[in-house]
Amino acid sequence: MASKVIQALYTDDDILMHAVKKVRAEHHHIEEVYTPFPVHGLDKAMGLEDTRIAITSFMYGCLGLTVAIVMMNYIMIEDWPQDIGGKPSFSYLENMPAFVPIMFELTVFFAAHLMVITFYLRSRMWPFKKAENPDVRTTDDHFLMELGIHDNEKELTALLWDTGAVEINVTEKDS
Repeated sequence: MASKVIQALYTDDDILMHAVKKVRAEHHHIEEVYTPFPVHGLDKAMGLEDTRIAITSFMYGCLGLTVAIVMMNYIMIEDWPQDIGGKPSFSYLENMPAFVPIMFELTVFFAAHLMVITFYLRSRMWPFKKAENPDVRTTDDHFLMELGIHDNEKELTALLWDTGAVEINVTEKDS
């Protein structure tokens, strides 16, 4: 299903921030903002929720720690216990200080790699995906704010010109 959107281009990130705040103050919904670099505070100005990636990172770290403990207990204690440097291999707890670096490394490994995979899947950025960038200039030096039109095209156009837009386009966007 296609819907009409209005795209306003800006040349400065400060002007964009003021525009986003003004558009939100007028109670219009901003669909998306495309920027060539991260703009500090833009997510708060747009009213986006905080990310929960830190929670998933903690859960992935706990999973990595669990895998490390189970793996080391199985390999070094149950499956093939060895006398390394005169240290007994009768119980996991007696050998745990030697296993701390492995536990740390697997915790970090699982948290980092699974967090990146989660980010890519959540952002729908998989291999060979066609880019969704509506204007190639937003990868260089322009900022684009996209708003949905709901029988208020003239009002939105006037508002966006007042916010300092350098170009305004109305296009059809596939949902």
